[in-house]
Amino acid sequence: MEYEAVIGLEVHVQIKTESKMFARVGAGYGREPNTLTDPVVLGLPGTLPVMNKRAIDQIIKAGLMLGCEIAPVCKWDRKNYFYPDSPKNYQISQYDQPICIGGQLEIELPGSSRNVMGEHKFIELTRIHLEEDVGKLNHFENDSLVDYNRAGTPLMEIVSEPDMHSGDEAYAYLTALRQIMVQGGISDCDMEKGQLRCDANISIRPKGADMLGVKVELKNLNSISGVRNGIDFEIKRQIKVVQSGGQVIQETRRWDADAGAATPMRTKEMAHDYRYFPDPDLMPVRVDQDWLQRIRETIPELPFERQRRYFDEFDLPYTVTSVLVPDLKLSDFFEEAVKECGEPKAVANWIANDLLRDLSAAGTPIDDSKLRPEHIAGLVKLVKDGVISNNIAKDVFIDMFKSGDRPEDIVEKKGLKQSSDTGELTGICNEVIAANPKSVEDYKAGKENAINFLKGQVMKATRGKANPQVVDQVLRTELDKL
Repeated sequence: MEYEAVIGLEVHVQIKTESKMFARVGAGYGREPNTLTDPVVLGLPGTLPVMNKRAIDQIIKAGLMLGCEIAPVCKWDRKNYFYPDSPKNYQISQYDQPICIGGQLEIELPGSSRNVMGEHKFIELTRIHLEEDVGKLNHFENDSLVDYNRAGTPLMEIVSEPDMHSGDEAYAYLTALRQIMVQGGISDCDMEKGQLRCDANISIRPKGADMLGVKVELKNLNSISGVRNGIDFEIKRQIKVVQSGGQVIQETRRWDADAGAATPMRTKEMAHDYRYFPDPDLMPVRVDQDWLQRIRETIPELPFERQRRYFDEFDLPYTVTSVLVPDLKLSDFFEEAVKECGEPKAVANWIANDLLRDLSAAGTPIDDSKLRPEHIAGLVKLVKDGVISNNIAKDVFIDMFKSGDRPEDIVEKKGLKQSSDTGELTGICNEVIAANPKSVEDYKAGKENAINFLKGQVMKATRGKANPQVVDQVLRTELDKL
């Protein structure tokens, strides 16, 4: 019997704010343990939570970008459980009235070639709700220590429908979701810092069946590739269990990336195990149309929408758009340069092939680069106007990346303008013709490629300053005289 996997993801995304969700103490990463706490975070007697409006703005923004319905009223609930990472022994969350309902996320399925965009699919969302994060347990050989710096940080939980069927689809989902969250300014989504965390619910069923199988929740998925690997492992494990006559048990399992395997943690909790009830210290939130409109005006273009625009408006190939689109700053850099020179393909090639190479080698983010969009635009204009050749432009690019000088100034200072003086080039071409009789003979015999060698010799003699088009014209004229 053939089986298919059914996968739903629960993705936790830390919202980028200056303070915690219900307390004024700062939010952040990398501080000394237990320094980002206060009486509210620690749940000391007599303390009361106060909502962080910035966090609510950001989850509304995320919901609008993902096509969710924004609830006119949402409320807060207490999720009760006893564990050392929760100082209050409950977590303020949203249960039956979340702020974002439904929605969908567009993903690109595996199978894209170098020049063709892969098939796209929409993954339906169940909800997005807002809650406070918990602390972090650090385990040692004989002890476990808890750090409450993370506790109380605003946290979105994005719950998908069980619409995915492979580790590759889950990988594509997380990649697309991360791009939207980062480009929307909602979160940095650094998985190493715990800013994006994912739990996967996985089940199998006979291929073509409608009923869902018994699901297993997989935790400790610490990278996007780890999510894919963990899901693929769990699918194979469940199929093996069923084919050997066993039954899949509803449980939570921990993924061990080093071992490449998952181990049981505990049987799966149900909602009633958490004894949800409305938080008596927090009022419901009412979101009116004016509030929604203010947030709508801050929403950037979605990545796949921008990619399709680059295809239609600039006629860029898939290979280039797939480099530009995932990085909003890079896309903005590209569009500013295009406004300056009106040559999208040339600009895109300089960015994708040269700028990214040098930024990577220097370990420099694009914001800190001395090279700005006007540098690229100026260089493209110089080549287009025949002031310098493409080969000289490569050297100019390296110089302006290091110095930040304008390309026009570099060309003038170093005397790099290419020569189109036919009188001067005629003399050099004749010298090259005289020095290479074999190539001349090949050209006369109809071997067109022979002229490329002669052109190369002329370019070498002029140190790349000769205009290649003029060289070609002069060479052919002089050769035809023979």
